[in-house]
Amino acid sequence: MQEIKKYVEDNKQRFLDELFELLRFPSVSADPKYKGDVLKTADFVAQKLKDAGADKVEICETAGYPIVYGEKIINAKLPTVLIYGHYDVQPADPLELWKTPPFEPTVRDGKIYARGACDDKGQFYMHVKAFELMMKTNTLACNVKFMIEGEEEVGSANLGIFVKANTERLKADVVLISDTSMISMENPSIETGLRGLAYMEVEVVGPNRDLHSGVYGGAVANPATILCKMIASLHDENNHITIPAFYDKVVELTDDEKKALNSAPFDLTEYKEDLDIKADWGEKGYSTLERTGTRPTLEVNGIWSGYIGEGAKTVLPSKANAKISMRLVPNQNSDEIAAIFTKHFESIAPDYVKVKVTAHHGGEPVVTPTDSVAYRAAEKAIEDSFGKKPIPTRGGGSIPIVALFEDVLGIKSVLFGFGLDSDALHSPNEKYDIYNYYKGIETLPLFHKYYAELSK
Repeated sequence: MQEIKKYVEDNKQRFLDELFELLRFPSVSADPKYKGDVLKTADFVAQKLKDAGADKVEICETAGYPIVYGEKIINAKLPTVLIYGHYDVQPADPLELWKTPPFEPTVRDGKIYARGACDDKGQFYMHVKAFELMMKTNTLACNVKFMIEGEEEVGSANLGIFVKANTERLKADVVLISDTSMISMENPSIETGLRGLAYMEVEVVGPNRDLHSGVYGGAVANPATILCKMIASLHDENNHITIPAFYDKVVELTDDEKKALNSAPFDLTEYKEDLDIKADWGEKGYSTLERTGTRPTLEVNGIWSGYIGEGAKTVLPSKANAKISMRLVPNQNSDEIAAIFTKHFESIAPDYVKVKVTAHHGGEPVVTPTDSVAYRAAEKAIEDSFGKKPIPTRGGGSIPIVALFEDVLGIKSVLFGFGLDSDALHSPNEKYDIYNYYKGIETLPLFHKYYAELSK
């Protein structure tokens, strides 16, 4: 541990400078205008893997953005760790809510503010620097493979194709992922499950053109009003989702599982203060930790219609749109949920509008084992680094590729994240603590060490 700490201390400014350079690339995969920047980011990642000591570094083309692959095989008899991450980021909008430019990383109070600081550039780059550390100190204990993609934020559509076409190249014993969070640095944790995702877009169309709201208002149905009513009907008075068959495959937690989950440190007052809300909200009969980790949800991610520019324009819009995501729990299937959502949303449309439902992307929920060699290695690494045993938790987010790794490669993942739920992922002023960044670089080599030892 002392050797690890010394290497980090001797190189900490360089580690930070390199991360800042990575964060300056506006690698927004959802917006075609950033295509050149996304490709430059892939080049940067590939070069840094080479600099760190990886062999066979390749920028692998796909039908979308490329996947950066690299490896270091030191001994075929040793276990192999496949490290996954993504170099693309969410759009930075709305830009006016950022205190400092989203692609000009800024440090305030020991935190790095930039789009992608935590999700996932700061987290996957910890692995690159931890790998460099192990190479330079001759302490690499496992074979390592890197697979860093550029389309996670838009559904990883081409990663599945790449994985299926490269099963031999990607052959490994475990997948190590840092794209999740801990409870806190004082209460380290390891996520042992992720929710799945079904992401939909709906369009409600009324008249064949925008209308004068004075001439036609009250006589023609307003698609914006109808859409809002339809969306509101998707939850009942207990905030339970009303779509028929939505909960059919959801398994309730046992009393022991509920007790274990709710034993994690959580202060509802602090939670509300952090978000500046007066009260929490959610499905009746469940705690906040249960709602965010073990219950399915349905949320409106965006809604638009009519005139939203400066000043006034008295218009009855021709159509209204919304993007809706559903987080799924074990036993639910994203294709099945997308299908029953579509059927239900079409069925509740009144005759005076037409409805179109489009399924965008999805992913399956996963639960990772806590009795595996890999989990025990992660547990020991955190215990050494933090001085206390990590708490197993369930994550509310989705990483669709985790289920694919299990199905195609036949290997489990360890969700070894160092972010915090308060890091404003996908929001303005995303941040990542410098302390967490360095702590990750210190802790990851210990995982490799213990994984090799426990695998014997």
